[in-house]
Order: sequence, then C-alpha cells, then structure tokens
Amino acid sequence: MKAKDIMKTAVVSIRDDGTVEQAVNLMLENHISALPVLDSDNRLVGLISEGDLIRRLRDGGAERRSWWLEMFSGEGDARDYVKARSHRVADVMTRDLVTVDEGTLLSEIARTLETRRIKRVPVLRDGNMVGIVSRADLVRALAQSTAGKLPSPAPEDEPLRRSVEAAIAEVPGASVNLINLIVENGNVAIWGIADSDFVENAIRVAAENVDGVRSVDVRMGRLPAWAYGI
Repeated sequence: MKAKDIMKTAVVSIRDDGTVEQAVNLMLENHISALPVLDSDNRLVGLISEGDLIRRLRDGGAERRSWWLEMFSGEGDARDYVKARSHRVADVMTRDLVTVDEGTLLSEIARTLETRRIKRVPVLRDGNMVGIVSRADLVRALAQSTAGKLPSPAPEDEPLRRSVEAAIAEVPGASVNLINLIVENGNVAIWGIADSDFVENAIRVAAENVDGVRSVDVRMGRLPAWAYGI
C-alpha cells in the first residue's frame, strides 16, 4: 500500500497570514492536532501543531533572565521570543517540514515517522499538498490489513459476537478500538492490534470463556514503537 491509499484528502489548513487564535479555533472545531500552512499560491510552507502551541505557552511563561545573560544569548533567543509572543501563524509554525509523495510506500512512511519522531507527514503531488498521513492512519491500515481474508458474520451469530466483544472489553490493556472480530457458527476469528503476547493471550482466554464459543482463532499484530503517543 502507498500513501495515496490511506491519506486523508479533506485536510483543514490555514493561510500563512492567519492568526494563532484562528489556528487554535480551527483545531478545536475540527478535533485535530495540527494544521498545514499554505501561502497565497496554495503551496505548503509550514505546519502549526499542538506542539508549537504548547511550546508557546511554556516559553511565554518563562521568567525574564538577567541582562548580562541576554547579552550572550544571541539571535536564537530572539527567535524564541517571536514564537512565544507573535500572533501570526507564519511566526509560530514549523518550517522545516518532512514530506512524502503519494506513491511512497507505507513501510517507508512508518520509518520516517519513527526516525524523525513526528506524528504526521504531508503528502505532495508535483509540489502541491494533496493529503496527509498520520500515525493513526498507519495503525488503522495495519489493523485492517487482514480484514478482507475473513468471512462476514451471519445475523444469528450477532448475539454471541456482542458477548465476545463485551468479554474482550474487560481485558486489561486491550485496545478495543483496534480489535475486530467475527463469529460464524460459534467459531470466533479475532484480528487487529495487541500491545504484547500477554494481552493477546488474555484476549483469547476471554473469548474462549464465553458460553457458546466453540473455537477461537486470534491473529493479532503488534503496535510499532513509533505509534505510541498517537
């Protein structure tokens, strides 16, 4: 799979002449943690994220240092001052961006996110942004990768499936939003993501202990290190 197969194309963005207050409102209204920043030609020029805003709050509340320390601090602290106090998106955004093109393989995107310690990467086509891929998008793709190999449940199996789901929800450490299952004639197939072998075994035991379950087939993947803190 490639970036174009999983990227979000309906991306909320902001202009580089916008204000920090506008950026915050857009993030809150759309329940997102970052905004691509575009110039007047709709070219990607930066990204403003929760991380930028958190650093802004932290630096803005810092105590003023003595005058003789400031004499030796150089222009780096001047840049920090601007980021902490300016109301312009262009002053606060991150400009050193990592991007990929729409044909980039997901494995390469995963390595990029891990090595660069970032949570998302804009997707470009001919220099223009056409989407964005986040850690959450990669995890969902991983969780669903085997879904097409499993049969669809029959209506009469639905009550037992709900009972198995309820049992799995009680397993400590189980991320139920990353787990899928089907039941066919009492046979349970479970796939998705587990944090460890212990959690996977606990999920199997929980399913086996449900009345009416005849067999349990568990095929869980592991959450890669870069995905923690999505």
